[in-house]
Amino acid sequence: MRLRRLETRLPAQRAVEGDGFVVHRPFPVPGTEQVDPFLLLDQMGPVDHGPGEAVGTPVHPHRGFETVTYLLEGELQHRDSLGNEGTLGPGDTQWMTAGRGVLHEEGPTSGFLARGGRLHGLQLWVNLPASAKMIPPAYQDITADAVAVSHPSPGATVRVVAGEAFDLVGPGSTHTPITYTHVTLEPGAQVASAFDPNHTVLVFPLLGVVAVGDEVLATAELGVLGPGDAVELSVPADAASPSEILVLSGRPIGEPIARHGPFVMNTREELVQAFADVRSPEFGS
Repeated sequence: MRLRRLETRLPAQRAVEGDGFVVHRPFPVPGTEQVDPFLLLDQMGPVDHGPGEAVGTPVHPHRGFETVTYLLEGELQHRDSLGNEGTLGPGDTQWMTAGRGVLHEEGPTSGFLARGGRLHGLQLWVNLPASAKMIPPAYQDITADAVAVSHPSPGATVRVVAGEAFDLVGPGSTHTPITYTHVTLEPGAQVASAFDPNHTVLVFPLLGVVAVGDEVLATAELGVLGPGDAVELSVPADAASPSEILVLSGRPIGEPIARHGPFVMNTREELVQAFADVRSPEFGS
């Protein structure tokens, strides 16, 4: 077993999306367009909203990739041009394959907007290879009780949404081979798992800190790990609180990217075509 070590740190940067909600984004940022096969990672909150304060994103298009929204706290609702609708609560995931094109909107539920509360979640964009960029759009609604969960060591809880990690197999269906794992570690706890040596592996503490070997990542500081076939994570025994950690892995696609706003294609010509197509009433139907 060859443990992966921390290779690159990418501190999240503040950005504003949609109707004005704040996210913390380790990539894409100047100098880091993607971490193949992942295109974007946003942490929403944690933020406490008063009544009437929560905001979302109006109707917008996507083509050429997948969006994965995972909620830790609060309530979100989603609707798309295929007629899919869903409500997310803590532990739920909404997985949308944009493929050749879809229109969607997302934001707080009416109840959450009225009463306010704490919102904390993640959105990940996963690239699609050229062979899958124009597949029909699709939608997966993965509820918290469908996620694979285990307690592999004292003080550790592991939830796998997709892929195989920590001896669990998640329910999510992926076009690009990835794993999506949420790890909770109490102070002093430790976990380890094998990972495909051909995958990119990312570790992102959402709350608290996490050690990868002898290197410690702070809250909202993304770690890109180096080569190896296993990952070991721990939280220092003197940490002030438990840590919530996102662990991602994915097989790099290795293809050129042409991206702008809501579209991610392989060539400039395909990108220009996407902007032309979105003006058609047929887009996303």
